[in-house]
Amino acid sequence: MRTLKFNSLADTERLAKILSGEISGGTVILLSGDLGSGKTTFSQFLGKYLGVKRHMTSPTFNIIKSYNADVKLHHMDCYRLENSEEDLGFDEYFNDTDIALVEWPQFIAEFLPEDVISINISYENENERLVTMEATGENNIKIAEDVYDKFTA
Repeated sequence: MRTLKFNSLADTERLAKILSGEISGGTVILLSGDLGSGKTTFSQFLGKYLGVKRHMTSPTFNIIKSYNADVKLHHMDCYRLENSEEDLGFDEYFNDTDIALVEWPQFIAEFLPEDVISINISYENENERLVTMEATGENNIKIAEDVYDKFTA
C-alpha cells in the first residue's frame, strides 16, 4: 500500500493525470472514501485526461454513466446500492476493452473482478487529503507502483 498526502486540488489533478497515462482497457479502479472527500472530483480529472469531452457528473441516480473517450470509461456510483441486492449487469462493464471507475465499491463487492486498483481518499481537513493506493494483479501492482513513483519524483 502506498500513501500520498494531498495539500491542494492540483495534487488530485496531478494524480489523475499520471494514472490516466498508465491505465488502459481492462483496468478497474475502485474509489472509496467519505462523502465529500473528493472521489467525484478525482473521477472528473481522470475522465478529462482520458479524453472525455463532456462534463462528468456523479452518476448517483443513474448508478452508471458511460463516456466515449480514448478508451470507453464507465463511471459508477454505487452509494444508492448499499441495501440492494440488485445485479445491474456489472460484469458487462468489467471487460478487457473499457475502463471502469467505481465509487462506493463496497456496495457491489460480490460483482467486482479480482484484479483492481483501489484508491481511498481520506478527508483530513479543508485542504488536506490522505490518498492510499493498493492493487491486485501483477499488471495493476506495476501500474500503482509506477504512478506512486512518478507522483513522488
